[in-house]
Amino acid sequence: MTKTPGTPSQDLQLRFLLPDAGVRGVAVHLDETWANMVAHATYPPAAAELLGEAAAAAALFTGHAKVDGRLSVQLRADGAIRTLFAECTAAGTLRGIVRLDEAVADGRAAPPSRDLRALGEDAVLAITIENPALGSREPMRYQGLVALDADRLDEAFEAYFRQSEQLPTRLLLACDGHRAAGLMLQKLPGDEGDADGFHRIGALFDTLGGEELLALAPADIVHRLFHEEHPQLLGEKPLHFACSCSRGRVEAMLVSLGEPEARAAVEAGHGEASIHCEFCGREYRFNGEAVGVMFRDAAAELPAAPGIQ
Repeated sequence: MTKTPGTPSQDLQLRFLLPDAGVRGVAVHLDETWANMVAHATYPPAAAELLGEAAAAAALFTGHAKVDGRLSVQLRADGAIRTLFAECTAAGTLRGIVRLDEAVADGRAAPPSRDLRALGEDAVLAITIENPALGSREPMRYQGLVALDADRLDEAFEAYFRQSEQLPTRLLLACDGHRAAGLMLQKLPGDEGDADGFHRIGALFDTLGGEELLALAPADIVHRLFHEEHPQLLGEKPLHFACSCSRGRVEAMLVSLGEPEARAAVEAGHGEASIHCEFCGREYRFNGEAVGVMFRDAAAELPAAPGIQ
């Protein structure tokens, strides 16, 4: 999907405040970002919609929580969907993938359902925040497990935030295969706002459906729902697709496997090892000479002094 020249980007994260009601919110819209995320893959409709909703959720939560690094939403299961992963960074870059059961991918088994409760008893849904290290410390990692007691992703996340943060929360996610969007509202801690504030905002929230959420830009959603609540727009962040893969990172992965295994991959590939990035579709190719140089360079590198990373 290509944006018309001169048209403002719809790929945004918008944070806002409803001070009279004591409610904060985040709205997200993914248009070109979503198209680029799935440009190199073909997913069954239910899997694509779940990935789009997970990507919108990751962008929402990055605006809601203190994230200096990256936040990911990951689903692991033993059914038709084996892995679903969506990530948003503090810089506003997103990426995501779905891995299907082999029989589903080959068309020999039924495609996945959108119902989370159909994912299987061993399914696990997690939100993970990874913030960069401070000084010589290890990177900080926080993870929360989301109960799969609801049939929809937004309902599961809504229950998670109500329980984990002990604050009333409303969440709506939508994806139609061409774009994805989300809206999150949460009561401010303490006695902020009037006594009826969150109930009143919740009634307005309930007038919004998935189709309208997808059709309108974040600022238009806030105006359409809450213009009588004197909303304060706290700032927009552009969002876009980006992959963190690079030849250097692939080389480091091959070095970690060891030279015998890397050379075996070259032999199996008839003289060339090919590494495919699932997120962006890029191919990295290494022949025997490149593998030899790679391991000679790795052997020549001096180990870092203790405490230096």
